[in-house]
Parts: sequence; structure tokens; C-alpha cells
Amino acid sequence: MIEIGQTYELNVVKILDFGAYLDAKELGEILLPYKYVPDDLSVNDSVSVFLYLDSEDRPVATTQTPKAIVGEFAYLRVLDVSRVGAFLDWGLDKDLLVPFSEQHMPMVEGHSYLVYIYRDKNDGRIAATSKIDKIIDEDKPHHFKPQDAVDLMIAHRTDLGYKAIINHSYWGLLYKDDVFVRLNFGQKMTGYIKLVRPDGKIDLSLQGGQQTRDKYAEIILRYLQAKDGFAPVHDKSDPKLISEIFGMSKGAFKKAIGSLYKQRIISIEKEGIRLK
Repeated sequence: MIEIGQTYELNVVKILDFGAYLDAKELGEILLPYKYVPDDLSVNDSVSVFLYLDSEDRPVATTQTPKAIVGEFAYLRVLDVSRVGAFLDWGLDKDLLVPFSEQHMPMVEGHSYLVYIYRDKNDGRIAATSKIDKIIDEDKPHHFKPQDAVDLMIAHRTDLGYKAIINHSYWGLLYKDDVFVRLNFGQKMTGYIKLVRPDGKIDLSLQGGQQTRDKYAEIILRYLQAKDGFAPVHDKSDPKLISEIFGMSKGAFKKAIGSLYKQRIISIEKEGIRLK
């Protein structure tokens, strides 16, 4: 089913002076205004478009790419504040409205906020809310397992670390002791499920999977090659020392040197690790 607020590949049914009409199935024929029509577009071609409502609440298409679609979170900048709410830059010519009633705190022009994009149930218009906690249900069941790769968006800083949104649907926590890179609010990245606690809460990691372990093993090898084959750390060393030397957690370091040891690339000695 084709819905407003999503991106689709649609077929061209006719081209007129003011634009192209696209076959949107249940929604009928939708106009792609002339300024968005690619020069080489012909009838029966398919084109990737985003669907939204114009100022008169009519479905319309654009080849512009929004920074997020309906059902997703995004970190967006306020372009203007009017009597109806705040308007955000989400990558389209038509700005995205956050009504005053959907603002967690009053929004300020020029500032950026984490918002969720939705379709209003009353008029079908696309809007956004910064009241994130009402969107994410902490008790919603999930089926994540340790080491599962997931999409993350950094949302808040806490005393323990960073709260992140998992797959646009769940809360997770990145502990500060496991973070060795600078993180910014709204930043998107791939993360991994570290632990699912008995209460269903999710602990996250930025390190996981064989590809990540290989990356850290390569960092260790480059250090050894630059330091005459020796590093004064091993699996019993202080985590802070490991972080200072290699920029990784002790857990990631142990997995990496374990892999290198099994491949007989390094030896683990009382004073540190040595390249064979």
C-alpha cells in the first residue's frame, strides 16, 4: 500500500508542461512538478520520489530526499518559529512543522532538536514531535540478541553514558566506558547489542562482529610494527592504559589479541604482547 510520507519508485503515466503524473496505485495519479522532473524522464519510466501533501493538502511528489521519512527520528534545525509552531529544515522545499503542542520545550530558531516524524491522524499532514518518550514504549517487546547489528541514533547524554534509539523504535544505552570516539546528538551509526537485561532493557556497544575484531587486530599489529614488535600491555593490563595506547576498550583488546594469539601472530608474555 502506497502512503504519504514514504519514498517509492513510481511509473510515469504522462508528461505535461507543468510536470509528470505518476501512477501511485491506491492514491491515483500524483503530480511531480516540472522543477523536479529529470530532463531525460519519459512515459513508462520509473522515478524515485517522496510523497507528501502540498499547501492545499493535495498529494504531490518530489525527487528531493528528506532527511527522514514518516516513522523515523531525525536531528533537525529550526528555520523559523511562527504562531503555529516551529518549522524545521528536513531537506525539502516545504519545511516540517512541529506544533507548539508537540514541543518538549519551546524551540528556538537556529537550534537543532531530535524529533520524530509522523502523519497527523486528523488531517493526514506530515508533522514532527520532540516528545520522544511518548513515541518509544520502553515495555515494547523485542527479539534482539547479543552481537546483533543495529542502526543507532545518539539521543541524550546521561551520567552512565549515551542513550541511543535503536532501529527508530527502542531505547538502548551506550556506557561511557565503552565509548572511545566523540559522539554527537543526532549522529547515526551502526552499533551492536551488547546485553539484553532481564527487564528487557538493552545495553549497546560500538564494537562487535568479526569485522570489528579484525579492525582492532589491525590497529594492534600496526602499533607492534612501529614499536619494534612489542607493546607493554596484555589481557591483565589496566583498561585506561589500553585505551591510551590503542583507543579501544579492554574487552575489544582482549578479543583482538586472542584472535592474533590463536593465529600465532603474537605471543602474550608477562610484560606485554610481542609480534612473532
